[in-house]
Amino acid sequence: MLIDTHCHLTENYVSGNLSDIITRAKNIGVDVLVCPTADPKDIKNAIEISEKYTNIFATIGIHPEYAGIDASKFLTKEVLSHPRVIGIGEIGLDYHENAQNRNAQIKLFEQQLYLAKQYDLPVAIHTRDAEEDTKAILTDDFHGVMHCFTSSWNLAKVMLDRGFFFSASGILTFKNAEEIRETFKKIPLDKLVVETDAPFCAPVPYRGKTCEPAMVVETAKVLAQIKNLQLDELAIILAENTKKLYPKCHVK
Repeated sequence: MLIDTHCHLTENYVSGNLSDIITRAKNIGVDVLVCPTADPKDIKNAIEISEKYTNIFATIGIHPEYAGIDASKFLTKEVLSHPRVIGIGEIGLDYHENAQNRNAQIKLFEQQLYLAKQYDLPVAIHTRDAEEDTKAILTDDFHGVMHCFTSSWNLAKVMLDRGFFFSASGILTFKNAEEIRETFKKIPLDKLVVETDAPFCAPVPYRGKTCEPAMVVETAKVLAQIKNLQLDELAIILAENTKKLYPKCHVK
């Protein structure tokens, strides 16, 4: 069994039939899916999906592109206490497209981290071109996963010391991703999970196509090669890691 720990399944991202996407994933052995939010408008839909499908859980968060809004209006007690909501994410910092709103991004990030601590929920972190601020803000008061990790080994070392997990996406399979593969080679097995970040980052051999949860198998295959393991051996480890990362994710 494999688990896609981060796949966008809300209506904003899924163009086809969601049931068909879930069936294709199950047919290839991807039995559990975690659906995050980025846009606050998707929160209601993500929870509805997690209620409808017993193998889908949700993480609820607001992406830094929405900096300037008040997270507390959306991440309410009702939402964060929901039994199918297993974490807060994706949240973080992204200076690649817009560093001019740095202060607003940090404010939104810290507001959501405060809520994570208040509700004792793990966080799924998005960080892009913002390593120094990410390190400064994400102290060992928090726990969670560095989602779709493509940052430096330097950041990885710091976050490992703080107990964070690291999620490999389809980018791990890209021809020009040797540095990322070297980083994942160094990360201990007990701190790894996998994801698709669907509909983005389709792995080889599906590059250029719309990514979906079934494709996480390709990322897991490359990760297994990096770690000198059989795929079934790695799958067992990844499932155990996911349980530790997301205690509310009832993985059988």
